[in-house]
Amino acid sequence: MTEPVLRIDGLTVGLPGGSDRALAVNDLSLEVFPGEILCIVGESGSGKSVLLSAIMRALPRGLGHLKGGITVDGVDLATLSERQLRRMRGNSMAMIFQEPMASLNPAIPVGRQIAEVMEIHAPTMPVAERRQRVIDLITDTNLPDPPAIARRFPHQLSGGQCQRIVIAMALAMNPKLLLADEPTTALDVTTQAQILKLVRRLCGIHGHGILFVTHDFGVVADIADRVAVMQEGRLVEIGPVDDILHRAIHPYTRRLVAAVPRFAAVARAPIDTAPSLRITGLSKFYGAVRALDGVTLEVAAGSTLAIVGESGSGKSTLAKAIIRLIEPSQGSITIGGHDFATITGSALARQRRLIQIVFQDPFGSLNPHRSVGALLVRAGVLGGLDHDAAVQQAHDLVARVGLKPEALARKPLAFSGGQRQRIGIARALAMRPSILIADESVSALDVSVQKQVLDLLAEIQRETRLTMLFITHDMRVAAQIADRILVMRRGRVVEYGVTLTVLARPSHPYTAELLAATPGQVWEQTRQPALEAGMLMGG
Repeated sequence: MTEPVLRIDGLTVGLPGGSDRALAVNDLSLEVFPGEILCIVGESGSGKSVLLSAIMRALPRGLGHLKGGITVDGVDLATLSERQLRRMRGNSMAMIFQEPMASLNPAIPVGRQIAEVMEIHAPTMPVAERRQRVIDLITDTNLPDPPAIARRFPHQLSGGQCQRIVIAMALAMNPKLLLADEPTTALDVTTQAQILKLVRRLCGIHGHGILFVTHDFGVVADIADRVAVMQEGRLVEIGPVDDILHRAIHPYTRRLVAAVPRFAAVARAPIDTAPSLRITGLSKFYGAVRALDGVTLEVAAGSTLAIVGESGSGKSTLAKAIIRLIEPSQGSITIGGHDFATITGSALARQRRLIQIVFQDPFGSLNPHRSVGALLVRAGVLGGLDHDAAVQQAHDLVARVGLKPEALARKPLAFSGGQRQRIGIARALAMRPSILIADESVSALDVSVQKQVLDLLAEIQRETRLTMLFITHDMRVAAQIADRILVMRRGRVVEYGVTLTVLARPSHPYTAELLAATPGQVWEQTRQPALEAGMLMGG
């Protein structure tokens, strides 16, 4: 029988005092075999990333490896010195991180960074052989013109290209075990599809054992051989991917799978209200670069427009131009009968409350030194309320977004990612806007929290007739929340129409390409019978 490349026996990792539970990982055991991709899924805080850190013997300060064994390529890591562990990292096991730009030195060409791995772990390798190995690794990751790519700096490459370089670095010494921590979360669907295809191909060619952490069940459906489900540090279910996706046993697994948005538009009543937002010929130029090129659209009051497209298509530039975080080069933005693109000074300040934005990273957009109550009260005062009215509104808003009253006294650091996103939504609503822009506001959330936030936005919209622009690279999310979809490419609108029509009969080849790249489509075709049979319900 083939020996596992990774064996974990009863791993237990403690959390610091005062945490919401005592153990980050609780008596966990699993194996990963050569040529196998084992996906780890679970909500934020379930212990997935701590598990990877424990395997690398690189736990964050304050966490303790209390007990249990970890064996990689037949070697018990507990028996190794720090020097021996450094030799194992890179040679026998390697990590692919979520954010490639944080893993790369911006001041060093990427080819040199790949070569450094070999300099550290194979110092006797001849220089010519090392240079050729760099070119071979870049070639293996399907990047064009490898010699030219090797000479470029990270900022000269796209996000997907940087992720391929990080994969090349991880593969430099051909390790037996690869650990991947959400490596495609920040990528658009077409780039994600390319990276997933690459990971699957390299696993087949080189026989790596891969432990792949993800919250995207479409990704799980496309690449996993087996799936392990974690809940609050415990392994609650593990099995072949088909069993987990279609015949899950544990109620928690069933809830996770049921929370995955369907890749099918929800039928909606026609929207016949007047436009809440009208944009005509909106452009933004940076020299010869047309970041926005003549964008024209209308959004009916109380409706949701999803804006989709690859990274660099102009989605976030459009959002920033609409809200005047950047100044458009030309075009008009009409909100409530006023041309929002031309007003300045105090008039702009008064009108700005009518359109608010919820960012992708809630922690980065919330002042960590102020309490939630202070953040919400300040937003209410800026929105025109007196202090007492703003305090009362703050209490009402935390209740509306599903948080307890005591949340008002706590600071953002005390909350989970999903809770912080709810706070970001509450702060935006405190300004009493008529238009809300959500810029990738659920892309980093696990499926259950994502569903909660999407349901919350839909409920708020029904109650307040709020108009929403929802920027996303996830076509499943767009299908669930949007009345209409606008597709952008290279600063231009290439398709704009009713969600049902765009998904069923895309008129532009680029839209069809985005739809085809959405992960998990084979699984999607088998989900409906299971849902109708009640197999994914309950618990």
